[in-house]
Amino acid sequence: MRPFAARATVLFLSAALLTACSSEPGDKGGDNAKEPAIGTIPKLLSAADLSYPLDGYAATAEQRRKLDHAQSRVTTACMARFGFTYTLPQVPSSGRSSNEGHYGLTDAAAAARYGYTPNRGVAPPAKPIAPKLSASGELALNGPDYKGAQPMSLEESEAKDSGKTLGGKKVPIGGCIREGYLKIYAPKKGAVDVMFVTNMGMDAFSRAHDDSRVSAAIKAWSDCMAEKGYKTDDPVSPQQDLGLDANTYGSPRAIAAARQDIACKERANLVGIWYTVETAYQKRNMEQNAEALNQAKAELDERLKLAATLAG
Repeated sequence: MRPFAARATVLFLSAALLTACSSEPGDKGGDNAKEPAIGTIPKLLSAADLSYPLDGYAATAEQRRKLDHAQSRVTTACMARFGFTYTLPQVPSSGRSSNEGHYGLTDAAAAARYGYTPNRGVAPPAKPIAPKLSASGELALNGPDYKGAQPMSLEESEAKDSGKTLGGKKVPIGGCIREGYLKIYAPKKGAVDVMFVTNMGMDAFSRAHDDSRVSAAIKAWSDCMAEKGYKTDDPVSPQQDLGLDANTYGSPRAIAAARQDIACKERANLVGIWYTVETAYQKRNMEQNAEALNQAKAELDERLKLAATLAG
């Protein structure tokens, strides 16, 4: 299984700011070693419109856009404090469903037309271009080299000294980029890791992949693919196994494989089984981490309120 790609859209450079250890939903011992009951399994193929139990605790795409915008405004204000005009580049939305591709290729029409081509007819968002800055501007934006532990809240950051000043003003540890991030995502000590909900979802996805019921469905899909000469056991990212690369994702050979991929997922009901099992693991994680999850939701609501005050 290739690494699971986090679905959350993240503001340009923000991921590098998260240096704390992520909260874990729990180990795989005890009750977590048992496979959860799942009930009736629906027949499913497309993953684009699926919803999950954790969705209510995570920011929507629109909410993430608002948080990104708020973070950018805080960073801009911080840079202005040091005499620099700067706008943090934003990563445009791809316009696709956040769940599309969660179980690999599941859109029959797109498979028949585009094969494994990324974005499937939607132009990829342009890469943001960061404004050029002087050495002093770079110092304000990114902060000086700092040997101590990085502050994990704005409260902690404001109490520490980076050892550098510009125009008589103290440069924050991690610079204005980190100040903008911490003001939106961790203004006070003791905040739940901003990746906590995402990590719970990733944990459920991983456990579901290893679940015997999903493993059996993946094998059924793989056996179905083999009937047409395609040797792969990776339903999410089979391109490498199929001998495809960026230049051949939309080739006739790729389209033929993609159509078989779709047919085999439908025959094995891979999406229906995986989705049902993953949902069960999410629910169990939620029960075991209810207090932290409720705190994460409360903090998300506070972030959104703050972002609303910074809108403009």
